[in-house]
Amino acid sequence: MSERVEQEEIFSQVLRAGRRTYFFDVRSTKADDYYLTITESKKFTHDDGSFHYQKHKIYLYKEDFSDFREMLDKATDYIVKEKGEEVISERHQKDYKKEETEAVAEASTDSFTDVSFDDI
Repeated sequence: MSERVEQEEIFSQVLRAGRRTYFFDVRSTKADDYYLTITESKKFTHDDGSFHYQKHKIYLYKEDFSDFREMLDKATDYIVKEKGEEVISERHQKDYKKEETEAVAEASTDSFTDVSFDDI
């Protein structure tokens, strides 16, 4: 007797996004129906160089697909409408500190008075 494992993967896709990885896995239930799991895996590095992964999982069943898709579309559309598509988090800007330093430098040179030694 071979018992079907509930976690059997039927179809899988992976989205790598920096320290986060998203897994979209179609799995089979004991009744041989399909459902979707969405897993977010995030890598955390400790001071000693060791690391661990933190995972969060959503189980999404067919009867919820339509409403889930509608809510996801509404929420993502709202974010893009309100804030645009550009990522504004300092964590996602590779040269954030550089831009901040340049802005401070520009501000300080704007108020600088050019003095010539001939004027003294």
